[in-house]
Amino acid sequence: MSGSNLYEYALVRYLPDRERGEFVNIGLVMMCKRRRWIRMATSIVPSRLLAVKAIHTPDEIELQLDGLRRVASQRVSSGPFADLPAEERFRWITAAKSACICTSSPLPGLTTDDLDSTFDRLFASLVE
Repeated sequence: MSGSNLYEYALVRYLPDRERGEFVNIGLVMMCKRRRWIRMATSIVPSRLLAVKAIHTPDEIELQLDGLRRVASQRVSSGPFADLPAEERFRWITAAKSACICTSSPLPGLTTDDLDSTFDRLFASLVE
C-alpha cells in the first residue's frame, strides 16, 4: 500500500448538558502518526447552539477551543506540548473529559489522497 496514509480522526463536540446527551459537532481533529501530521479546525454555528439550548456563548466556547487548537498546532514552540509528537497530542485532545468540549471516540481511516484533502472532505461532511 505504498502512497497510502493511515490516519485517525475524532469529532470535536459541544455538550451543553451531559445528562441530556445532546451535542453539536463543532470541529475535527485528525492525525497521521507515520507522517507526524496533526490538524484541527472548528466551526461554531450559532443556530445549532440554539437547537441544543447552549448555556455558553460562542465566544466562551471559542476560548475553550483555543487551548485545544494550541495543542494541535504543529508550530507550538514552547510549553508542555512543544516536544510531543503528533500522536501524543492527538491522544491528549481525544482523552475523556467532563467538560462542555469533548471529542468522539477516535476513528481510523486510510487514504491515498493527501492528508489535507482528506481532512477538508471530512470536515465538510461531518462538521459544516
